Amino acid sequence: MTQTKPLVVHPETGRQYAMGPMSARFIADTDETASRVSISEWWLEPDTVAPQTPPAHAHPEDHTFYVIEGELSIQLDGTWHTAVRGSYVFIPGGTEHTFENRSSDRVGFISFNAPGGFENQMPAIVEWFEK
Repeated sequence: MTQTKPLVVHPETGRQYAMGPMSARFIADTDETASRVSISEWWLEPDTVAPQTPPAHAHPEDHTFYVIEGELSIQLDGTWHTAVRGSYVFIPGGTEHTFENRSSDRVGFISFNAPGGFENQMPAIVEWFEK
């Protein structure tokens, strides 16, 4: 097993990705965790809904979301749920999902992806949102 080192990531550091009214900051991923996990922070401005959010999609990595602020609307296998501050959402790999901020307040969540590697898709995701 590849050895990793302890890591402290300070606010406003990490790899930033802007996607219109949505943004992501990747805190630790392939390089820091030897691909075991990818950790990112996501923010959606008020009323950030489709098509300003990802279309429903699935990928092999498991996700765990932890809502740190606001109220996240999340679709899992076609059913919408509301996750308020302090909620955890587990999304097994292969589960179709998407998310929105239907509220008038900003929403933020931390995403833990296992295994790591999801972050490699971010340049293409940013490009998709720019179009």
